[in-house]
Amino acid sequence: MKPPRQFYQALALGAPAPLRELPLRLERMIHFVPPHVDKLRAKVPELARQVDVILGNLEDAIPIEEKVSARAGFIAMAKATNFGDTGLWVRINALNSPWALDDITEIVAKAGDRLDVIMLPKVDGPWDIYYLDQLLAQLEARHKVQKPILIHAILETAQGVNNVEAIATSSPRMHGMSLGPADLAASRAMKTTRVGGGHPDYKVLADAAAAGGERAAAQQDLWHYTIAKMVDACAAAGIKPFYGPFGDFSDAAACEAQFRNAFLMGCLGAWTLHPSQIEIAKRVFSPDPGEVAFAKKIVAAMPDGAGAVMIDGKMQDDATWKQAKVLIDLARLVATKDPAMGQRYGLG
Repeated sequence: MKPPRQFYQALALGAPAPLRELPLRLERMIHFVPPHVDKLRAKVPELARQVDVILGNLEDAIPIEEKVSARAGFIAMAKATNFGDTGLWVRINALNSPWALDDITEIVAKAGDRLDVIMLPKVDGPWDIYYLDQLLAQLEARHKVQKPILIHAILETAQGVNNVEAIATSSPRMHGMSLGPADLAASRAMKTTRVGGGHPDYKVLADAAAAGGERAAAQQDLWHYTIAKMVDACAAAGIKPFYGPFGDFSDAAACEAQFRNAFLMGCLGAWTLHPSQIEIAKRVFSPDPGEVAFAKKIVAAMPDGAGAVMIDGKMQDDATWKQAKVLIDLARLVATKDPAMGQRYGLG
């Protein structure tokens, strides 16, 4: 069902009109910065040249006694840094916390024109988005913010997963969603303390082997169902799906495997909580040059996507032409940020 015309009306007199299309931006990694730590905040200008999104984290991992200083640090960082084409996001505290209202009001008042996206944790349903949507419109009008601030929901409660489609279509401010595996695991009473990734006990066994034979086992992905459900909801609503955090900084191979699974399933990026994960996300969420080269062959052989052709022994038709366009469009976007990759894609 198409949204009614009123869906795109501003919710406060003087607020900027909601966007009808999301900005076309590269968002392979959302890099988390704790803004209450002066040493780490000082690295933000350099980081902004390396990553696609800088996010000031005010929620989990920020001690209670540092909540106010983290908020002030984010505002100072936002005002002092030239982010260029790098996105500036903030993860505020949950709406049921004592800090959320001040997070929203102070940040919009003092840095609203610098901010691209507010990441909202622990979204249970569209009602959470309605509240933030209305409040942002009022604050934008009061402080004469010129562009609408978008909302990114974290899917980290069982109720949120149950309401994922309603959340995705709740507001024209919706930028996208990220999977929050740790809080979601707790919400579901899952028996794991891991932050993302697989679990050695979540596996399938091969059928019973002949007497004395060893049965093969394969570890499974705890998050496959939820990521697929989130990707479908986001794709249907025209917003962006993301994988969230991978908590084991010592296991780069497992981090890359989880990121790649999410990429193949349709996610556009992931959170990077440690500098070592930046290059992993950059590599994984940029299409492979060989895949791009083959995609270019398909489009060259079928410029309008009609009919069917054989390329390298494989049949190509309208469906594979659409897949090829996805890869080529992403490669062009990567090339705007990374000229070296543009050369590898033959797009430089």
